[in-house]
Amino acid sequence: MTPGAAQDDPRDLWSFEGHWSLSREIDDRRAGHVARAEGEAEMRRDAAGLVYAEEVRLVLPGQRPVTGTRRYLWRPGLHGVAVSFEDGRPFHDFALGTGHAESAHWCDPDQYDVHYDFSGWPRWTSLWCVAGPAKDYRMLTRYAPTKVPGA
Repeated sequence: MTPGAAQDDPRDLWSFEGHWSLSREIDDRRAGHVARAEGEAEMRRDAAGLVYAEEVRLVLPGQRPVTGTRRYLWRPGLHGVAVSFEDGRPFHDFALGTGHAESAHWCDPDQYDVHYDFSGWPRWTSLWCVAGPAKDYRMLTRYAPTKVPGA
């Protein structure tokens, strides 16, 4: 993958390899505020696929900014990508090839639904809608390539 590459959709898991800037908006309807985060994600190869590692600066209304990190394992899936938590527990999977993908994850008692939009590839978004007894938020993350491996 190269920044600005002419491609409608990521071809496969390896299309995500590299560095990404990210911008996130979290509309927490239960708390009644919008939080914002800016940062970077790196997707680097390991023996089984890619390791997704992000670091962001999260700004919650009325609070000092905090640094947040998260890691996931992205693996080749039957029709695209299988995403697991860092400890290997399955999270969700999604198909590639149509410009959009949807998936869901049930984490009792909460429902996590995601919509990926690759129509502006190599820029892309993930939109998570989370609902449960104590959760009601919408999290939109925008990704843009910044560097490629070996560059």
